[in-house]
Amino acid sequence: MDLTHRPRRLRRDGVRGLVSETSLEPSDLIAPVFVDATTDERIPIESMPGHERVPIDESVARVEEVLETGVEAVMLFGIPKSKDAEGTRAWVEDGVVQEATRRITDETDAYVVTDVCLCEYTDHGHCGPLEEELRGETDHDHGPGCEHDPTLTVDNDATLESLERIAVSHAEAGAHMVAPSGMMDGMVAAIRNGLDDAGYQEMPIMSYAAKYESAFYGPFRDAADGAPSFGNRRHYQMDPANAREAVREVRLDAEQGADVMMVKPALPYLDIVSAIRREFDHPVAAYNVSGEYAMLHAAAEKGWLDLKAVAYESLLSIKRAGADLILTYFAEDVAERLG
Repeated sequence: MDLTHRPRRLRRDGVRGLVSETSLEPSDLIAPVFVDATTDERIPIESMPGHERVPIDESVARVEEVLETGVEAVMLFGIPKSKDAEGTRAWVEDGVVQEATRRITDETDAYVVTDVCLCEYTDHGHCGPLEEELRGETDHDHGPGCEHDPTLTVDNDATLESLERIAVSHAEAGAHMVAPSGMMDGMVAAIRNGLDDAGYQEMPIMSYAAKYESAFYGPFRDAADGAPSFGNRRHYQMDPANAREAVREVRLDAEQGADVMMVKPALPYLDIVSAIRREFDHPVAAYNVSGEYAMLHAAAEKGWLDLKAVAYESLLSIKRAGADLILTYFAEDVAERLG
């Protein structure tokens, strides 16, 4: 008698699903929604097929489309009607995200998460007000986009005050969760204190705790009109070479009061998702970013990949790595498949 164990016995139809180790559900997914205060009609995002910027008047209809697929949560990103050096439209009562949030929470059952950052609101495209810094690094090259002239960098402490004001304004508009994405030191503590002082002690914070400086963000910057007008964000986003640093960053955010920890991007950083899952008992989110979405669409358009199959497999791999929540532009398509 051959007593050799044969793993493939459990790969046949019928038993395969019974022993599947990872499952993906629509409730795991968060769909990004772009709301644009500068337009009266939907504007297709060329680099992100199937996605649009929608005017405020269309925000409810857009979210209802998401809910019809079984996805229950959305993340709102705003394109304001005007910009300035401080990004002041980010926290005003009649701001684009504030207006959209009020309408969506009044008229739908969606769980609304709001992006808390300044890059879409500043006229220079960086994630906070700027300060001048003489770098003096003139003798080596530090990689693509590096500048060796006196440059401008984000004023971390001034930005914290702005992020606090943005988060409170989103809470006042009815948001269910805020998600700071600027990678400023101390941002979670500032937002937690601001929310608590304003009476929003129950408002959860999903921090972009391990956000890398990534080339995969390109299509998003088209979508949100948030590309920096000079330089780059390498001084406040994480070095893609570093893994241990991610654990340190997440630990700091946990100590400051973050409720959910996000890793961004997702697919090139599954090792980071896995490491955070092992180290912390907080819910872990992963952002399946615009470049990950766009490259699969581009390959599918060439006939090289089955888009539905690779989209599902990609999200399943993120869940398998340890993510509890996945922010993804594939949310609606994959949820419809799962449904």
